[in-house]
Amino acid sequence: MNGRFWARHAWTGALEHDVLIEVTGGRITALRPSAAPGDAVVLDGLVLPGLANGHSHAFHRALRGATQAGSGTFWTWRETMYRVAAALTPDRYLQLARAVYAEMALAGITCVGEFHYLHHAPGGVAYGDPNAMGEALIEAAEQAGIRITLLDACYLSSGFGLPPDETQLRFSDGSADAWAERVSALKDRDHARVGAAVHSVRAVPAAGLGVVARWAEERRAPIHAHVSEQPAENEACLEAYGVTPTRLLADHGVLGPRATAVHATHLTPEDIALLGGSATTVCMCPTTERDLADGIGPARDVQEAGSPLSLGSDSQAVIDLFEEARAMELNERLRTRRRGHWTAAALLRAATADGHASLGWPDAGRIEVGAFADLVTVSLDSVRTAGPSHGLETAVFAATAADVTDVVAGGRVIVRHGVHRLVPDVPGELRAAVAGAVA
Repeated sequence: MNGRFWARHAWTGALEHDVLIEVTGGRITALRPSAAPGDAVVLDGLVLPGLANGHSHAFHRALRGATQAGSGTFWTWRETMYRVAAALTPDRYLQLARAVYAEMALAGITCVGEFHYLHHAPGGVAYGDPNAMGEALIEAAEQAGIRITLLDACYLSSGFGLPPDETQLRFSDGSADAWAERVSALKDRDHARVGAAVHSVRAVPAAGLGVVARWAEERRAPIHAHVSEQPAENEACLEAYGVTPTRLLADHGVLGPRATAVHATHLTPEDIALLGGSATTVCMCPTTERDLADGIGPARDVQEAGSPLSLGSDSQAVIDLFEEARAMELNERLRTRRRGHWTAAALLRAATADGHASLGWPDAGRIEVGAFADLVTVSLDSVRTAGPSHGLETAVFAATAADVTDVVAGGRVIVRHGVHRLVPDVPGELRAAVAGAVA
């Protein structure tokens, strides 16, 4: 995609004004101060790099509003989630994911990491195309105009040493080798990359961890894993293997610069040192972690140990990376009773450059020559953002997804004046898709 975009205010690592952004082949080829040319698309607000949603389960969007009543735990919430998973077909999943990814685009997200484990038909029977569900997600992202990293998850067990239950048969390939054979048929394309995932140490026996890690290493692909989301997971792992989940992953080659530990809520000091020392990214999902009462993870500690941070919407309790970013800071304030753990620029980096890098797109998440032309305009005259300041703090600490007015992904305008150009009625599509998913 080629074009010229003019930003009244832009964050390029510093706040700049009246910036002309020239794009060729979907990448930024020039940045320079300029008055607004007549042939440029005017982005009248604060222009940020495209946001990266580092951890998503698209089908969880069908649970929004259905699991917030009453009490319970992560484990009771999971039973409701399984009922939704049991109802999805490839066609229904395409419909739902297209609407969810369009909602993400409206929120300024130009790339999603889809942690995908809903692989097969009920009973674990393979579809005619064993990757039909993954292909539905890749197609949904293309129709919504965003990029995707499909993090295909190995999921073999309902718990340490236990077979999958009836619902989980849909998730399982039977063995790690069978998982590797199936996922190898998925191919990268312009808007999509294929990575690996270990669902959790509960769901992948220790012998299978190395298989997943080697698959990712051979392809230089991202590898993600849910890690220590629950204290019960830590306790069961210690009983089964005598080590924490982080140590088990480290011992089987999962950790490293292309790896991401999702949640990492309940870590020991050794766990923190292992993650930081291996430069493993940690993806925090604060809106989900608080919705499920999981706890506050040690984000500041793992970053200081050497781990980059990224952010994800996970269960889609809300889709708003501005909220995820500030929640990480505000959670840390509650935990420590001190303010100012991250600057607005550092929080934005987690939502942009470091998030993209964790998904295998290191040339995205920055407004600079050579990067993908992903541009997100935040209104500076809404009830949340109006005022004399045009600083980054206004966007990170006050704006919401509702303040996103325009989104450019790879040089293509996919949202203009708050309307998705490829999916014009996102609320309508969400209503229909969620109704189909829970029918």
